[in-house]
Amino acid sequence: MYINYKPPSCLICSNNSSKHMSTILTNIENGVAVLSLNRPEKYNSFNREMALELQAQLDLCGQNPAVRCIVITGIGKGFCAGQDLGEATGTPNLDFRKMVEEHYNRLVLLLRHIEKPVIAAVNGVAAGAGANLALACDFVLASKSASFIQAFSKISLIPDTGGTFFLPRLVGLQRALALAFTADKVSAEEALQMGMAYKWFEDDAFEAGWKKMAMGLAQMPTKAFGLTKRAMNQSFQNTLEQQLELEKELQAAAGTTKDFKEGVQAFLEKRMPVFTGN
Repeated sequence: MYINYKPPSCLICSNNSSKHMSTILTNIENGVAVLSLNRPEKYNSFNREMALELQAQLDLCGQNPAVRCIVITGIGKGFCAGQDLGEATGTPNLDFRKMVEEHYNRLVLLLRHIEKPVIAAVNGVAAGAGANLALACDFVLASKSASFIQAFSKISLIPDTGGTFFLPRLVGLQRALALAFTADKVSAEEALQMGMAYKWFEDDAFEAGWKKMAMGLAQMPTKAFGLTKRAMNQSFQNTLEQQLELEKELQAAAGTTKDFKEGVQAFLEKRMPVFTGN
């Protein structure tokens, strides 16, 4: 996978540990940045403002050394219902190329470019671009009531937001095509079985479950996580020989980190390591 993302200048904004934006709620605590999609009356469907604000906050979190894990979730009953069709149909002569490029392509590349763990905490329906936003994250945690729908065929469109890339790699080509053609709803349990989700939790245990995992990751060697993510990204386009060469180079980089030295010292001293992400 070739990653080449540079956020446009319009996305630069100030960074606060707790920040309210009109469509994104951002909170940073204990090394974890929680970005909550905040259009609950629309099941957190994307309009232009939310797409750009999410990109802006992801970019800030990627640059902030205090952030060592990122979680994307939704406010209210839904995770993200995809594109706000009211905005799309209300735009005369809608330029699909511009919308997909500026709203979704940039977002997906940014998710894959950030060398920190990015978790999708899917708390409800994830449809269309919302489903594929989740799949573009490093992994998905789902509540039992969550569902995933490739809703594009219902309005005669194709899956975007990386759906044609990630979905067949996660579930296989035949199943990906069937889901895209039929727009069948996939439950959390089915998503786990198919490989679309890593874990699911009962609804009343969901928030505690994803918070525990995110805080645990934030205390781990996050520099090594970033290098691992880089290697995994490149594996989609590399030959075996190229990938082995990349592993050699990235392992050499990992071996120079403070966290590697701490991990080895802790092992020798038979104690728990204290990683700093450096």
